[in-house]
This record gives sequence, structure tokens and C-alpha cells, in this order.
Amino acid sequence: MIDKSPIYSLTPFTMLDFPQKTACIIWFAGCNMRCAYCHNPDIVNGKGIKTENDILDFLKRRKNLLDGVVISGGEATCYKDLANFLSTIKEMGYAVKLDSNGTYPETIKHLFENKLIDFLALDYKASPCKFKTVTGTGRRLWNRFQETLDYLCANQHGKFEVRTTIHTDLLREDDINSMIVDLEEKKYTGTYYLQNYRHKDAGTLGKMLDQEQGLDMTHIQPSENFTIEYRNF
Repeated sequence: MIDKSPIYSLTPFTMLDFPQKTACIIWFAGCNMRCAYCHNPDIVNGKGIKTENDILDFLKRRKNLLDGVVISGGEATCYKDLANFLSTIKEMGYAVKLDSNGTYPETIKHLFENKLIDFLALDYKASPCKFKTVTGTGRRLWNRFQETLDYLCANQHGKFEVRTTIHTDLLREDDINSMIVDLEEKKYTGTYYLQNYRHKDAGTLGKMLDQEQGLDMTHIQPSENFTIEYRNF
């Protein structure tokens, strides 16, 4: 096992981030997006502080006390050694959940097909016309996200969820409805979580101000194929 890693920090316990499991969260530094509402600017702009051995030693001590490990960030799929790291965690008996923006489809396919992750939370950042505004990136990453979403909808039913964070300065009801149409066309059957932006006084990556206008849920179209749930509204 290499002595250095891109791991920024560790949250030793959570009951909120991995459904039906007690878990820890491993935060990976760095990201290939620059979402203005991101609550983790220190992680996105930071560098690895903890080694993989630090994390594995912690997990050895928590065997039979924790059920799972959440991999978050930042964007962990940016890192080439992620599969090897997760393989070691799986060998220790932990379930693994990955939070991802979906822009490394080859990595996500490899992780699922080699049973290195048990569940994926996929961030659907924005409709194509708003993707650059929200993420600071262009069409190439949108296409890579779409490749991931196509793969998941076709192959991984019940093993992933889709979620969108909403700041109404960036996304409005029509944008959400276009993403709902996209999910319906891909035959998504899980739950689509719409997450309300919560202002952080300490600052976000894009120094966002609090929302002046809320989302009008009456203008969000229902889906016949999947459930839409609202978080933090």
C-alpha cells in the first residue's frame, strides 16, 4: 500500500450518509468541477493530509462497530488508485458507498463490475444549458456524465440514487423539469432527490449568497417512473 494518498480528512461516524448503515466518511481532496454552491472549498482546493495507511488502521480498529464506508470529496474517481484502495476496504468486510459527479464513467463501471462499491449517489448537476454555469466545466464533462447515467440506468437498478442540489440563482423549475424528462427517457426507476441549498456563513466555493427566491414545487412535473423527494425544503 502506498504511503501517500489524496485523502483530505476522515469523519469517523455518520448515520445519515449511508442508508441503513453506520459508517465513516473518507473525504478525497481535489475535484474536476468548480460548483459555486459547493460547501467544501477547502477539500476541493486542498491536498491529501492523511495516508491510506491512516485510514486502514482506523478501519481495522472499527471492525464490527461500523457497517460501511462513504467515499466522498471532492471527486474520488479522479484518482487512479481508487479501485485498489476500495478493494482493500472490501476485503475488510465493509460496504462501500460512493458519492460522485459521474464524470469518470470507466472508473464507475469498473467499480461496479468488480463489486468494489455497493451503492452510488450520483450528482446530476444541471441541464446541459446550465451545466457550465453550475459546474464551471464544459460539454466534455457533460457527455461523460451522460455516459455514466446511461450505464447506471441500464445496469444498476436499485444500486444508485440521483440527486440535484438547487440554488435558485443557478437552477429554476424548467431546468429541473428537463432533467426529469432525461431521467424518464433513460427509464430511471429509483428516487430523484432534489436538495435545497443551505447557506453556509463560512463561504462556498463560488461565494454564493443565500437564495432570495425558493423553488416553486407546484411547477415541478411528476414522474410516472420514479419518485421525487425533497430534502431540506
